[in-house]
Amino acid sequence: MMIINLLGLVLIALITWWFWLYKPNKTIVQDNEVLIEVRDGVYSPSSIQVSASQPVTLKFMRKDQSPCAETMLIPSLEISEQLKLNEITQITLLNLSAGEHEFHCQMQMYRGVLKVV
Repeated sequence: MMIINLLGLVLIALITWWFWLYKPNKTIVQDNEVLIEVRDGVYSPSSIQVSASQPVTLKFMRKDQSPCAETMLIPSLEISEQLKLNEITQITLLNLSAGEHEFHCQMQMYRGVLKVV
């Protein structure tokens, strides 16, 4: 009975960490391109800051075989891209205006945000 209670407490701690305490990798793009790794259910980095009115190239490297990882969407920019396994898929964005653009897989399990300042 004690083991079940301990396992329950560990599970509660993991859930708390994942939903409230976890801070995603953040990157500020300096050289107008960033490599985003798609692996283990996450985009890394998942928070990307870029300068407005500057072109930026997002390079997605898909290392996750999950079917959910093969499509990446940026709905606010009307972008849908197929990511090939173990290959870099480049998306160049021009003249972005300030704001936030979420990107995610088709099921929204993999999630990230592009912050334009």
